[in-house]
Amino acid sequence: MKRMAQKDSAEGQRKIMIQTQALSKYYDNFLAVDGVNLDVPAGTVLALLGPNGAGKTTTVRMLTSILAPSLGWARVAGYDVVRQSAQVRASVGVLTEQHGLYERMKAVEYLDFFGRVYHLSAADRKRRSLDLMERFGLTFALEKQLGEYSKGMKQKLALVRAMLHDPPVLLLDEPTSAMDPQSAKQVRDAIIELRRDHRTFLLTTHNLTEAEQLADRIAIIRHGRIIAQGSFEELALHYVGEPLMELRVQGELNGTLAHIAEMVTVEDSGIDWVRYRVPTPETTNPALLRRLLGLGIEVVTVARQSQTLEEIYLQVVKEDEEQQGGASEHLR
Repeated sequence: MKRMAQKDSAEGQRKIMIQTQALSKYYDNFLAVDGVNLDVPAGTVLALLGPNGAGKTTTVRMLTSILAPSLGWARVAGYDVVRQSAQVRASVGVLTEQHGLYERMKAVEYLDFFGRVYHLSAADRKRRSLDLMERFGLTFALEKQLGEYSKGMKQKLALVRAMLHDPPVLLLDEPTSAMDPQSAKQVRDAIIELRRDHRTFLLTTHNLTEAEQLADRIAIIRHGRIIAQGSFEELALHYVGEPLMELRVQGELNGTLAHIAEMVTVEDSGIDWVRYRVPTPETTNPALLRRLLGLGIEVVTVARQSQTLEEIYLQVVKEDEEQQGGASEHLR
């Protein structure tokens, strides 16, 4: 029984919950989304990054069956976004940039209304509303009119509404915008917790630190095209290079660099430190330390120099700009 449960869990993990092929959208003669291909397994957080006007919102609207694709196709939770739009909408929770909150309603009334829209029973509407409001620290405001809510409270309530029907897929547009640090952490913690239940997230954000913290995979979109896609580690290796390490020793390195140059790529050094790149620090660093100790060199610290998503993002955009510029020159 245990093996069967593990097998079922593994199969659930492999199931593709968001899938697109050549997904495109024209507005008259303007191509807003250009051939987007995505495969997002269950339990994955995909961060869709890009400047304003890059096509993020249009992509999300097609995934929620609000807009029909001009070309290509998409499936969400196994349902086609055109032919099975009702099933798609029942399977997704959506947090949009414009919340559309009814500010004269009380929160308890507002959530009950949407619970009815989702065909939840009276008992489920009440239970889900109370559980989610408690999770986001909003139980004190259940009887308040939404017009009295702060921006951060409204953002959290919109997220509660998106999660009310317990959907397997959540599409979140700037989920922590306008939130104070404590509220933003509550939302991030909720995303991490929900992911453990194999829920799938596509989130758009301009907060690259948040994307780096939450995302299993990252897709960067520009001018409607996905210009880079992969895990943080894959993108870092491809666009920034091998991990950069810094090693500091007691005393001076002297001629020690000659003994380690065959093991690593030295980038810079000083009297008592060296920075180097290495593709597999988990295996190379122990061997390197053993060699240095054998030479009588006392190592003080060895630490990985952090690579940031901002650094990766800027390099991806730079390379795309160069490629597009080269293409434009070629066409002249």
